[in-house]
Amino acid sequence: MNYGELRQAVIDTVESDEATLVASIPRFVTVTEETILKTVRLNVFKRNAAGTVTTGNPYLAVPLDFLSVFSLHVTDGSGSAQFLEQKDVSFIREFIAPATTGVPRFYAQYDVDNFLLAPTPSDTFAAEINYFYRPASLTSGDDSTTTWISLNATNTLLYGVLVEAAVFQKFEQDVLVMYQTRFVQSLERLKNFGEGLETVDNYRYGQVRQPRT
Repeated sequence: MNYGELRQAVIDTVESDEATLVASIPRFVTVTEETILKTVRLNVFKRNAAGTVTTGNPYLAVPLDFLSVFSLHVTDGSGSAQFLEQKDVSFIREFIAPATTGVPRFYAQYDVDNFLLAPTPSDTFAAEINYFYRPASLTSGDDSTTTWISLNATNTLLYGVLVEAAVFQKFEQDVLVMYQTRFVQSLERLKNFGEGLETVDNYRYGQVRQPRT
């Protein structure tokens, strides 16, 4: 489903093309996308980014599309990847003196733009961040625009947008509850796919068994 098809599906379902409703659909879409991204961890939203930690600088900038960290490693002088252990900023500040230098062993989310590393790098090292990123919104292009969510989680996206539209239109409670129920059911199936079926294989774990819904 592309953006134009989604907008038309919403208009047809709520049986209204009132101007303020149509103008609000982009907001309904972005709110639903945000809910999906914050609820379901999908492998398709994992990304790697190369970086560099520099001598005497305990900070490493996070990518611009960063949502949450998956792992972080640096390559030491021998060419070996050293995965850093995630800690709180308070741990790093309390137990590791800022003057301590070496190959970083720990990292913390310092603020929205930076990681804090410890020990402070004693040299320049290559770094790689594995993270969950924020994909471009379906609303970022024209009517022909598609995203992974719009193509592979169509029901989740549609019912999420319908929930927002029903609230906006002040629909009767039973209609709102119907949309909410279908959105939650679809979201649960997507979550099961992203955090269950995507992360196992039959050879290692055997056949995944779960109740049919």
